[in-house]
Amino acid sequence: MVPTLMGIILIILGLLHAAPGDPAMQMMGLGGGTGEVSQEGVDIEAKIAKFKRDNALDRNFLVQYLGHLGPFNVKPDGHELFGGDGRNPWGGFLSFSFGSELFNRNKMIGAEIWKRLKSTTLPLAIISIFLTYLLALPIGIYSANRQGTTIDKVTTLGLFILYSIPVFWAALMLKLIFGKTGLSLLPVMNLHSQDSDQLGTMAYFLDTAKHMILPVAVMTYGGLAYLSRQMRTGMIEVIHQDYIRTAKAKGLGSKAIVFKHALRNSVIPVITIFASILPIMIGGSLIIEVVFDLPGTGEYMFKGLMERDYNIIMATMTLSGTMTLVGILLSDIAYALVDPRITYS
Repeated sequence: MVPTLMGIILIILGLLHAAPGDPAMQMMGLGGGTGEVSQEGVDIEAKIAKFKRDNALDRNFLVQYLGHLGPFNVKPDGHELFGGDGRNPWGGFLSFSFGSELFNRNKMIGAEIWKRLKSTTLPLAIISIFLTYLLALPIGIYSANRQGTTIDKVTTLGLFILYSIPVFWAALMLKLIFGKTGLSLLPVMNLHSQDSDQLGTMAYFLDTAKHMILPVAVMTYGGLAYLSRQMRTGMIEVIHQDYIRTAKAKGLGSKAIVFKHALRNSVIPVITIFASILPIMIGGSLIIEVVFDLPGTGEYMFKGLMERDYNIIMATMTLSGTMTLVGILLSDIAYALVDPRITYS
């Protein structure tokens, strides 16, 4: 995982350097472009040079890469890498630090990510993942055991339609339908009302729950459709195997066959999908958080992209990549737990 993570950081940093735009130009209100500066050129160029020097953006690619990895005391060209105060502007991922924002040196990225995680992204992600598995597994099992029936065909068609609907379109349609422009039944912005601080405990909980309905619905439907199809495929493959036929020949009931014998061996594809779901708990859903104006880590990443704040982008994308690796590791461990034939030596 460690060398893979180092490769992820290298790729992200390389993409940032290859992308058009410049944080220093953005800071000067020039739109992040790379064209010529105005005729006030001397002053502007001096400010741009100072900004790059203060944030170590004038260092070469290798030095910046090492700085993002950890607090390495590299001295290129005979001067300190991290400026006069000796502070690493990138923090260094291996030291569990992400430095500060480029345009607000007093705001630490790690603290901001944690605040957004615990208040917005994690609650939404945990609820949506729970609902996805809670609904998808029974639907997949039920559909597999009624393969070819009208119910199976209708379920399959409905889930394929759900899976084909773009997330951004679904989010916008739900806002139009249930917001003030439509039925005016649900709030469509943020996680709390403006006066939520003045509400009692139960009223505050209900207010938050109402704000979460639409974002959770949008975050759940796509994963629900895909996961249920994987569960159905895995279950169909298992129930046609010889040991299931033997169990039926012994006179075991259908529930015992499904839940005691077939289910455990049919969840391997579902466990594999877990590796791709886990990063949602860090990165959130950028599109959903932007559409519903939710102050989560996905919206924070979007802010970094729009402002060309390389430190924010590096921190959020590296964390998302890390959670992908953790998801793969947990999936590998879970394989051995559900299937005794799989061992690691």
